[in-house]
Amino acid sequence: MTPKLRCISPIDGSVFAERDTLSRAEARIAVERARSAQKDWAARPLQDRVDLVMAGVAAVGAMNDEIVPELAHMMGRPVRYGGEFGGFNERATHMAGIAADGLADIVVGEDDIFRRYIKRVPHGVVFVVAPWNYPYMTAINTVAPALIAGNTVVLKHATQTLLAGERMAQDFHSVGVPADVFQNLFLDHQTTSDLIAGNALDFINFTGSVGGGAAMERAAAGTFTGVSTELGGKDPGYVMEDADLDAAVDTLIDGAMFNSGQCCCGIERIYVHERLFDDFLSKAFVIVNGYRLGNPLDAETTLGPMAHTRFAAEVRAQTDEALVDGATAHIERFAADDGGAYLGPQILTGVTHDMRVMRDESFGPVVGIMPVASDEEAIALMNDSHFGLTASLWTGDPDRAARVGDRVETGTVFMNRADYLDPGLCWTGCKNTGRGGGLSVIGYHNLTRPKSYHLKKVTT
Repeated sequence: MTPKLRCISPIDGSVFAERDTLSRAEARIAVERARSAQKDWAARPLQDRVDLVMAGVAAVGAMNDEIVPELAHMMGRPVRYGGEFGGFNERATHMAGIAADGLADIVVGEDDIFRRYIKRVPHGVVFVVAPWNYPYMTAINTVAPALIAGNTVVLKHATQTLLAGERMAQDFHSVGVPADVFQNLFLDHQTTSDLIAGNALDFINFTGSVGGGAAMERAAAGTFTGVSTELGGKDPGYVMEDADLDAAVDTLIDGAMFNSGQCCCGIERIYVHERLFDDFLSKAFVIVNGYRLGNPLDAETTLGPMAHTRFAAEVRAQTDEALVDGATAHIERFAADDGGAYLGPQILTGVTHDMRVMRDESFGPVVGIMPVASDEEAIALMNDSHFGLTASLWTGDPDRAARVGDRVETGTVFMNRADYLDPGLCWTGCKNTGRGGGLSVIGYHNLTRPKSYHLKKVTT
């Protein structure tokens, strides 16, 4: 019997979608088709590739009315937020706009004897393993620039958002992107590992858990295949004494709770200068108590279920352990909290870095908040983490933010904002958050390899 992938809807625990997985032989054939198609695709003029990719992006946007409730069924995000097309389109549009410069030859010099330059050439077949929390935006981060750069793309999407990759591929094919150039494959873990270990792929981009990233690197060991990863996070916010308090509370609490806390760069711990601590808390309580937990298909719902009961169970475990160890919970249990996927939000104080809720990735609607007395204390706490994706700094002084940011071990430093991916900047991390970089001109550099030309002219 062919193994199946099943998406269990967090709305009611039913099977929302299922697909047969490919066998190892079928998967290998699909990848070989991608390899065979790559040279012709790369030979097309750059503008043709850009135009086809952007037509595919527009085709996805045209399906948004169907995609939004589908996402609610698959991973629980409330329909009131309208899906992901804004960010999806913004990221692809930016990468299309910088393609000519990002992929341009680097001219080293030319004289009467020599012409020297460096080209950016595609890797070949790029394998994208995308997560469920923002299934369209995270996928397009790599799919668009990889295709524009002349690679072919094989996409494996998370089982929780089983239909997202299928939709993307179908929409891109509908506007003329060849079927073998962009493929969505349904693969189990073993077949995925076999493809990587068998050197079938030329570059791998993985977004997911630390354990998943380690599995990718183990499979690739000895193949010399490049592996780019964005893994776990425990992103901090730091509110300095001169911050705009209302803006800080609104943004950081939204950053902690939006999408039920299931955001790659969501805020998972907050450090507030002791002068503002009590006022920050009182404002935060009002915001969180105003949320409505419920069915994500209901337009009044502001907080949907977590994507899976096991994710909610981990958040509850971290919270319960913290309470046993002396933390204080400030939000009464919501009536719709069913002990399963529907999990009410929580704010904790009295937390310490001895507690898992302040160390391990929670990826749910809980945040610990601690008072601090100085930048030095805040920096030490922000850096006391195995992760390093973003940090959100709140102050009226850009120079101070830059000085603090220089000492914070993250891939991105925000000042007076949070939980946003700017496609003009490199999206990257450090520590156990992984290695590599997406979007920006650096995204193009990572999705291509340099090839040097040293041409000696014939002289008489």
